[in-house]
Parts: sequence; C-alpha cells; structure tokens
Amino acid sequence: MIAAIKPAGSNTRGLLAYLYGPGDHDEHLDPHIVAGFAMLGMPDPGRAENATLTELARYLDEPVRLRNGEFGQKVTDHVWHCPVRAAPEDRYLSDAEWGEIAQRVVEAAGIAPTGDDLACRWIAVRHADDHIHILATTVREDGRRPKLHDSGIRVGDACRDIEKDSGLRQLKKGDRTGAHRPTQAEMHKAERLGWDQTSPAWLQDRIRAAIPHVTGAEEFIAYLEASGIEVQVRRGPSGDLLGYAVGRPGDLNEAGEQIYHPGSKISPDLSLPKIKARLESSRPEEHPTARRNHPSTPWHQAADALDTLHTDLAEDTHAQAHITALGELLEATAQTAPAHLRAELRAASKAFARAQRSQIRAEDRAAHALRSAARDIVHTAIGPDGSALAALVAALVWAAIVASRWHEAKGHAHQADAARQAVPHLQTAADLALAPTLAELAARPPREEARRVFASDVRAAVPEHAERVLADPAWPVLATVLADPAWPVLATVLADAEARGHQPHQLLREAAAQRELTTAHQPARVLITRIQHTGRNPAPNRRAEAARRRSINASSIPVQQIRAHRQAVSTPPTEQKNRQHR
Repeated sequence: MIAAIKPAGSNTRGLLAYLYGPGDHDEHLDPHIVAGFAMLGMPDPGRAENATLTELARYLDEPVRLRNGEFGQKVTDHVWHCPVRAAPEDRYLSDAEWGEIAQRVVEAAGIAPTGDDLACRWIAVRHADDHIHILATTVREDGRRPKLHDSGIRVGDACRDIEKDSGLRQLKKGDRTGAHRPTQAEMHKAERLGWDQTSPAWLQDRIRAAIPHVTGAEEFIAYLEASGIEVQVRRGPSGDLLGYAVGRPGDLNEAGEQIYHPGSKISPDLSLPKIKARLESSRPEEHPTARRNHPSTPWHQAADALDTLHTDLAEDTHAQAHITALGELLEATAQTAPAHLRAELRAASKAFARAQRSQIRAEDRAAHALRSAARDIVHTAIGPDGSALAALVAALVWAAIVASRWHEAKGHAHQADAARQAVPHLQTAADLALAPTLAELAARPPREEARRVFASDVRAAVPEHAERVLADPAWPVLATVLADPAWPVLATVLADAEARGHQPHQLLREAAAQRELTTAHQPARVLITRIQHTGRNPAPNRRAEAARRRSINASSIPVQQIRAHRQAVSTPPTEQKNRQHR
C-alpha cells in the first residue's frame, strides 16, 4: 500500500472537481466519501442529489476563512492531498475498510490526531476499487496549523502496519533514500511525447553515466552539457559552483519554457555536494602515466580491487563508500563492454542504483581504488580481452552478493533488494563473457592421468565441496559450449596455472577463501574464473620451473611420476640432500 503526499495546494474546489470528475481517461467511477472528520451533515456530491462541490469546499475551508479574517495574512498552502493505493494483487477492500485506512493515515500524518476535537477538517473520496484520495485543509478548528514535519515517514510506517493488520502485500519501510517517484502528469507527458522514460528517470540515467568520466564538479557540468542535456547552474559571488539543475531537451512547460530538475530532487545522492565528494575522492594520487604503464589491464585492476571488497566492509562508512563506488564501476563496465553484454550490464547497473545510497554516510576516499578502476575503464580505448572481461564480470557478481548481504545485515531492506535484483543480470552477463574462454579451454583438456592428480588437489583443498565441483554440470547459458560437466575445463585451468609455476592446491584454497562455495550454484565456475584471474601471471621466483611444467598439460606421464615431480620441486634443497645421504 502506497500513500503519496502531494505538494500543498491552495484550491480546495479545484481538487474536489478532479476527485468527483471523470478522470483523465474516464477512470473515475462512482466517486463518494468513505470517511471524514464529521460524517453527519457532510455534503457529499456523489451521494446527495442537492450537494455541490462548492458547498463541500466551503464546508472544508471554514477554519481557513476564519483564520484569514482574524489574522489578515491569508493562508495560501492549505490543501493537503494524499492518494492511498493498494497493490494490484491485494484483495478487494470495502468502503468501511477504506474508511478505517483513511482514519489511520490522517492520525499518523498529524492532520487529525486521536482524541483531538479541534483537528483539521478532512475527507476521503473513493472513485476506484484500488485507491482513495484524502483531502484536508491544514488549518485547525482553533486556527493553528498542524505539525506536519516528517508526516511522510509517519504515514509510511502506518501503511506498513495497515498491510500487516489487513493481510495485504507488505512493502519495505521507507528510509528517505528513494529516487524521485514519477507523478501521473510526468507519466502521461512521456506517453504523449512517445518517450520510454519520464524526464527525471531519463536524466538520472545520464547523470550516473557521466560520473565515471569526470574528476571534478566543473568537468561534470561540462560533460552533461556536451551530452546534450540542458544545464542550469547556481554560483556564488566568487564564481564557485553552488548547485545545478538539469532539463531534458524538449521537456517544456505550458509557456514553452524549459523544465529543470535539481539533482537532489532526481535522486538524493545526485546533489552537487554529494557528487563533488565522490569526484574529489577519485582524483589520481600518482602521475597520470603510472597506471597506464602498469602491466595489468584496467579490467584486471578492477577485478583485483574487488577481490578485497568483503574485507573492506568492517567499518560502516568505508563499506558504504565501497558499495557506492561499486555502482560506478558497474556503470563504467556497462558502457565499455562488448555489445552482446551491454543490455544485461546496463540492467544490473540500473537495478543496483538504490544499493549505492543509505542513511550511512560514506567515507568516499576509502574507495579510491574502485573509483580509479572505473575511471580507467571508461578512458581506455582498447577493449578487454575475453579472460579479463570474464574475470571482472564474475567478480562483479560476487561483489553484488556481498553488498546485498551487508545491506541486509544493517537492516537496509530496499538496498539489499536492489543489490539482489542486479545479481541475475550480472550472472547472465558473466556466463556470456565466459563462453568464448570456456570454448577454448574445453578444446584442450588435460590427459586423464593429469586430471586425476588435479582431482586429488580439489579433494585436498576443498574437501567439503569436492564432489560438487567434480560433478558440476554445464550451466544453461553455456549448454552449446559445454555438454559435459565443467570439471574438465577446471582441470585445464589448473594445468595452465601450474605451467606458470603455481601450486594448484594453493590456488584452489585461495579461490575458495575469496568466494565461499556453500551458496554457489556452480562451484566449478566460481573456481574457474577465480583461478584464471589469480593464476594469469607466472608465480614469483618460479619462472624456470614453469618452463619444465608446461609439458604436464598434454603429457601421458603416470600419476606416480607427476606426484614425484611435484614433490621434488616443492622440497627445499637442503632436505633433498639429507634424503640423498639417508
């Protein structure tokens, strides 16, 4: 059940004309009052033949007229309007039930507190099965104004209680972090102009898309203008940027003037101060060519930055900063990924937006590495290779799961749900990104003898998950690539890593430690992407030995010789001499 308090108005008669009229699409049927401050003697134009809208408006406005006559200064914002709508799947509610709901809403808002005989005048009008409109005039019978501060929060809490008491669909409690909810007028305007989105939603997408590209507020404004967005700025006497508002080209008012929306009204985290804090935290701390000369690609660096995400969530302000930056990295990846992945990544980025903000203040500088990775990705001209992209998208899947669990532990219901909604899109993108790599790996599996050795490594490194890993079937998206279980591909990945000088059992343990396997639907896939990423480079100080190990992948050396070879390599020289003397 949703109650949406509208901005205060000044025309009681005009609002009544809408409530009792046919509606914009002839959807208003049988309008009538189901509850009010005093039902006896209430003129109801929907039920009484001689009652008029003007008479009802005067009845509701009486305290307003008395106050205006007594104090001389007219009250012009006295019309309080709150539609209350049930969910589509909720049961039919009778007039009596809607009347009780209206009573609880006005009590929670402060319009008519329980036992207050001098409260505001109000009515609830029903003209459809699934909702009512509450209209109140916000001057009390004693001439005072009601205390309506934070009324939206209180009304939301009352709706959650009503849902529970009435057996209706239960929504999550509001926390003031939600984005701008489109109005009926905005939705009708978008439909009339053939737009897929309302103007605030369209602008929000483009503001979020701009953030990874810029490093300062002035650059941010310039980027929006270059993107074709109408921008209006507010500056102080010194010329410093104090605020901004944006408009969608072609979104005009009745006078033909551009309509602008302040960033903070589009979404709470898009105000200028919050954007400046995020951008300043991502300014490079080293020479601009330092990361350009780094041997790893930006996609590998981003995956590396995500590796430690679960360890960076101990401090709440740092955790929120990392999750906010994770959303920026998602957006950057969606913009630069190959075309066949973009739809899923964009859907994931859009779903994750609510998870980027909560009531916990973010210590933005704590997430410098993630933001730097996002900026490097959008400024890199060369696209990612297949394994790097697969590793990054797989890391994003796990990062979104970690974010949802952190939000859930903190009681952030909306944010946890947003992060969970992003996971299926990321999972599909990860499958698609991994498909070419898997096809290449599946084409060159190790010999049976080597696979047996690697199977022993799996059982030793992750004994509680070994059988699931070895029997993990090919997942649906990759059925055309893998008709057999995924284990042979994992064996190939282990063989490649061993050829670079890594210890397979050590890589398996490290991969299991980075991403727990208990809740993984495809544990073999988790290990494939993790080991491919961490084992992509030769092991330190093992380059010469790596050259000797490359033959294991295609060899038919007996298991006993392979194990003896590993033992000899891993045994310190002094111990080898002692064994020879013995």
